[in-house]
Amino acid sequence: MRIKRFKTKKEKRERRHLKVRAGLTGTALRPRLSIFRSNKHIVAQLINDELGQTIVAASSAEVKGVKNKKGDFVKIKQSEGVGQLIAERAKAKKITKAVFDRGGYRYAGRVKAVADGARAGGLEF
Repeated sequence: MRIKRFKTKKEKRERRHLKVRAGLTGTALRPRLSIFRSNKHIVAQLINDELGQTIVAASSAEVKGVKNKKGDFVKIKQSEGVGQLIAERAKAKKITKAVFDRGGYRYAGRVKAVADGARAGGLEF
């Protein structure tokens, strides 16, 4: 029997995500802000883990007005927009606090931009 030693990037990220999730739970008063990052888009969701429901969601596909200029970091600006959009939608549902779940990704770049955008929109972590 041969043991598989090397794992794919996806398997490694999923394992890290399970470790992060072990200490986080979202409630109705303080839902979990979950991040999913693909090569093209970034998605953020506020999740109530007690009921297993997504309260609000936002995606970079919904963020308009970010144009590509030479030397410009478009995906990071879109990610900030996603953070502000999720904070705006959370305010509409009277949610001001959340628990940040980075989804197994490093807290840098687009993931950090979502968090900063959400904080700028009025969401507290």
